[in-house]
Amino acid sequence: MSIAFRITLIIVSVFTLLYMCKKVKQEKLQIEYSIFWTLFAIMLVLFSIFPQIADWMSELVGVYSTTNFIFLLIIFILLVKCFQLTMDISKLDNKVKELVQKAMRSRRKIAKHACMNEQFFRSFIWRKATSR
Repeated sequence: MSIAFRITLIIVSVFTLLYMCKKVKQEKLQIEYSIFWTLFAIMLVLFSIFPQIADWMSELVGVYSTTNFIFLLIIFILLVKCFQLTMDISKLDNKVKELVQKAMRSRRKIAKHACMNEQFFRSFIWRKATSR
């Protein structure tokens, strides 16, 4: 792994960590999501400081170039994260549908009771008016 690539990994990782901290402080990012990105950045820093780890893992997997292994690993991790977020979106979408259906049922009940109350009120007024 070249020195330029190692320095790039360290710089990108540090900026990622700083950006995550800033977003958590601004309450624009939940801590559970920032943990993933923090661990991701730490992994990149470890690979850049100790390239022997990446060399050993690339030999273990059978990838000839350590740089290619790191890119392959990054792509794999991000695809897994993307799939996880897709599952989270599906769950949230189902919850939204359930809440909308529940809200509509509640609205119909309220409208039904309001209509019944209005009919009762009209019949009450009509009885009063005709009894005179």
